[in-house]
Amino acid sequence: MKLKAVLLLALSMLLVFTLGQTVFAFSDTSKDPNKTKIEALEKQGIIKGETSDKFNSNGKLTYAAGISMIVNGFHLNIDNIRFIKKPEVSDYYPNLKDGAWYADAFIIAQYNGLEVPKNVKANDVMTREQFAHHLFKAIMKQGDYAFIELFMTLNDEKDVNPDYMNSVQKLLISKIATLDKKNNFYPKQAITRSVAAGWLYDGLEFVKDTPTIPAVPAPQPIQDLQLTVTSVDKNINKVTVTGQAPHPGYGLRIASISFVDDQAIIQVETVQPDPDKMYPQVVTEVSASTYVDAALKPVLASTEADSAGDTAVSSPALAS
Repeated sequence: MKLKAVLLLALSMLLVFTLGQTVFAFSDTSKDPNKTKIEALEKQGIIKGETSDKFNSNGKLTYAAGISMIVNGFHLNIDNIRFIKKPEVSDYYPNLKDGAWYADAFIIAQYNGLEVPKNVKANDVMTREQFAHHLFKAIMKQGDYAFIELFMTLNDEKDVNPDYMNSVQKLLISKIATLDKKNNFYPKQAITRSVAAGWLYDGLEFVKDTPTIPAVPAPQPIQDLQLTVTSVDKNINKVTVTGQAPHPGYGLRIASISFVDDQAIIQVETVQPDPDKMYPQVVTEVSASTYVDAALKPVLASTEADSAGDTAVSSPALAS
């Protein structure tokens, strides 16, 4: 009997602990329409309460909290960037404090194109249109998505910042955000912590459930890159890179030379034609030259098109 009583007590304590972890994550969200979304985000470590047990659903979302939850939710980072100097948040946002708990999130937001206002303060209240814009920018960092060609009619459209309208429209089209019964979005109204959490959760679900559009490599204007070496004297070689352009408006330039062991790795870029001029569509040879130490072996670097599609592409070619 004594053993049975001990087991019952242990099971009761386990049940209370489990309920406390699953049902009562925050003590003030029981009537929140976004309760399950808030708890899901909290369990993933994406959001936190304003205190250890209270979320404050109706509280106004600050910029510090809003940017942090977006950056955390989408796992944005700057791991692919090498800095000569350690970045400080004040380098980009003079009203923010270096080393503050939110500082890294704003630095990451800056380099991921979330378009945070430069004069932002940590405790500035974020509006619905601002959160929508930053959220949409984070979504688009995950890939290119196709949206229905539809313009949602807003009763308060005139109140929306034109710079934010596309973001608002895309969130409405994808049902991440919604209008009220009178088709109002309330763009200038402060977004509540609950609504922000709901949009963030649905934004993450959108990314998880929506296939991206496959990337199509941009056509390269300059093809068939070749590298030739001519001796100037016993110490210096002239290196010339040539290629075939679709018309004489294009050019070629040496973008950089890096030195690895006994190699001089030469990177070239396309010079774009003047958009205000007309050119005959005649295949034209273009070239660029530089000089390197004769002790080094010139190598034409393999490169990929940048986002504007203006970098020439070649296969590695060793000078003979």
